[in-house]
Amino acid sequence: MPGAPLKPMLATTGELPSGAGWGYEFKWDGVRALAQIAGGVIRLYARSGTEITAAYPELAPLRQQVPNALLDGEVVVLTERGQPSFTALAERMHVRDPGRAARLAASMPVTYLIFDVLRLADVDLTGQPYQQRRATLDGLGLAGARWAAPPVFPDGPATYEAAGEHGLEGVVAKRLDSVYRPGVRSPDWVKVKLEVTGDFVVGGWRPGARRIGGLLVGVPAPDGGLIFRGRVGGGIGAAAERELLDVLEPLQVQTPPFAERVPREDARGAIWVRPEIVVEVKYGQRTPDGRLRFPRLRRLRPDKTAEDVDDAG
Repeated sequence: MPGAPLKPMLATTGELPSGAGWGYEFKWDGVRALAQIAGGVIRLYARSGTEITAAYPELAPLRQQVPNALLDGEVVVLTERGQPSFTALAERMHVRDPGRAARLAASMPVTYLIFDVLRLADVDLTGQPYQQRRATLDGLGLAGARWAAPPVFPDGPATYEAAGEHGLEGVVAKRLDSVYRPGVRSPDWVKVKLEVTGDFVVGGWRPGARRIGGLLVGVPAPDGGLIFRGRVGGGIGAAAERELLDVLEPLQVQTPPFAERVPREDARGAIWVRPEIVVEVKYGQRTPDGRLRFPRLRRLRPDKTAEDVDDAG
């Protein structure tokens, strides 16, 4: 991962933990970002390791408030009601032209919600327990027009209920004694979503009444290819269809990217693509063989790659 200081620690999906020893944060619907600040320079890195500093010029003054640190957090665009809008953020995340980025920063500014400090004044804090790192973060007083350190709460059920009342995505529970494990999806952090959603890789689509009647999605198989998880036909409106066709049509291939044969009723008339595009899907439960029940497309995830997708959601 050239340039990036480390890979961020990731949460597992699960039920809300209870009992002593846990802290609870809101789950924000944005893109993960590490902020590396040193020598009067701030550099922002996406979860993939790609540098994204140019996309968010309004975050540059953060280096004046904390001149030497490595921070972890989520970049979001907040609505007037204080709710994150991933649709709005999607217009910002891939902008690299300084002029356009500056115009968007004025008309559609982001907020960096900082939830961890991994280095401070050249001292590595990743081996310290979360509770201690969090106390250090709170002591920095990181409050600005475009950044903040959202609170951590001791009551899980109350935090979950509050997330629902405020239209947020869910809750992340963190063990108070857990160290920061770069690049690890750890059970010490548990994300609890208010609705069942998951990220899946598009392996093709089937035409229907519209050009895209349903997406054929899966998750990466251990030995390569995709494991088929079903056909997603709901939630594909005209705007979503145009957006999907823009990214999928250039990726067309002759053979399916799935590790095993796709059922005939799903594969009939399919147009296959290289497995590079990630989508978020809302669904009910899963069948015993892992197929999604009542799936609906929620959105494209241009901030994620196929390698970021796992079958845990």
